[in-house]
Amino acid sequence: MTVRPFLPYADRRLHLPAEPVPAITETVRMIWDDMIDTMEAMPGVGLAAPQIGIMQRLAVVDASEKRGQAVRMANPEVLHASVQLRAHEEASPNLPGVSARIERPRAVTVRFLNADGEIEERDFVGLWATSVQHQIDHLNGRLYVDYLSPLRRKMLVAKSAKFARR
Repeated sequence: MTVRPFLPYADRRLHLPAEPVPAITETVRMIWDDMIDTMEAMPGVGLAAPQIGIMQRLAVVDASEKRGQAVRMANPEVLHASVQLRAHEEASPNLPGVSARIERPRAVTVRFLNADGEIEERDFVGLWATSVQHQIDHLNGRLYVDYLSPLRRKMLVAKSAKFARR
């Protein structure tokens, strides 16, 4: 297993939708393992494959207090989102050194292909829901800063670039 490097925000691939995963293969399982190692090394509560340059609809999420509870997802999609919103300070290793408070639905129901290759529907609440939505955004070519005003986004991107050069 390997800790993989992150793409910088300016990399075009971060702003493009990822390709669907047709089946769960040994290669997909190896990518998930590397993603979990990379997520733990950040440390973080989720990671999408495009963040490390793999343009497949793969994500991992582990918002548990006791680590080691990662949910592996291929082709995740939100089926239902709560009306109640939850604000959370979000960040991304693709934009180091900055974060922003983003409001997202407090709970979501997500359908995805699980590690056994079966379609699963699961409810996520709180930080789990925030992380799942954040990862699905990455799979769709969006980052959390896309929810901000153009001026605020430009300021954070510039600040992150300065941070990355240190």
